[in-house]
Order: sequence, then structure tokens, then C-alpha cells
Amino acid sequence: MSPEEIAKLPYRPCVGVMLVNGRGEVFVGQRRDSPVSTPAWQMPQGGIDKGEEPRDAALRELREETGVTPDLVSVVAESAQWLPYELPHDLVPKLWKGRFRGQKQKWFMMRFEGRDDQIDIETEEPEFAEWRWLAADALVENIVPFKRHVYEAVLAEFDAQL
Repeated sequence: MSPEEIAKLPYRPCVGVMLVNGRGEVFVGQRRDSPVSTPAWQMPQGGIDKGEEPRDAALRELREETGVTPDLVSVVAESAQWLPYELPHDLVPKLWKGRFRGQKQKWFMMRFEGRDDQIDIETEEPEFAEWRWLAADALVENIVPFKRHVYEAVLAEFDAQL
């Protein structure tokens, strides 16, 4: 696909979850589909189903990717704006059948009120190979470069609730 063709594509509506534990650390997972030599840590995220509200999508995605159920979290904050990011051009034809240039995300900060042994990334369709809690100030440097500006915006918006 040419850069001009990609520029005409829409963004995929998506949600993201900043899951924070009692120490103010943030859940990140290493993407299963990324080569071991290329770290691809990220917070839980995923598409919004047709007719689904963003908050409901965020709780569903959290459960699908981490096994964390809604009774183990409290929703603390929601981003005021949708935050877009562009995929690298070489990824556009490979993801979502080449229908989207990237994603626009509504983010939710959720406080994890469970125990670490209640997190289970071996879900029905696992996305993460491993997970860990990460200090908020180390988050951005551990994320794939094309998503860093979104993570910076999420941290800036949710900083007061950390």
C-alpha cells in the first residue's frame, strides 16, 4: 500500500486499560506475536464491538487478555479524548485486513483490587507471553515506539490518580 492509500484509511475504534496495583505499578504484557528479540510490551487494549460502549469494551478486553474480571477492579478514570496512533506503514496491510491506518483509543484507568495469582494470561485466545508490574515512570521507554506518544498522553492524564 502506498502512503497516500494508507492516509485515506480510517482509524479502528479501540479501548485501552491502564491497570494499576496498590503500589501504583502498571500491568504490562509482552505480546505473544512479537519476536523475542523485539520487546513489545503494552497495556491491555482491543477493538470495540458493534453497539458496545467503550467502558464495557474495556472490561471485556481486560478479562479476555488478563483473566481479570470486573469484580476485581474499580474504574478510576476515563480519558477525555480519543487518542490516535498510526501503524508503521509495513504493518498496515498485515493487520485488520488492511482496513485501518491505526487505532483511536479511549483509555480507562482501573485499580486492581485482587491478588497477582488472579491474573491469568493463559486465556482462550492468549495475547501475552508474559506479564509484569512496571513502575509508571518506566512505562513509556518499554513500549513499542509508534505507541509511545499515546502512553505519554495516558500517563499525563491519569497521573493524579496514580
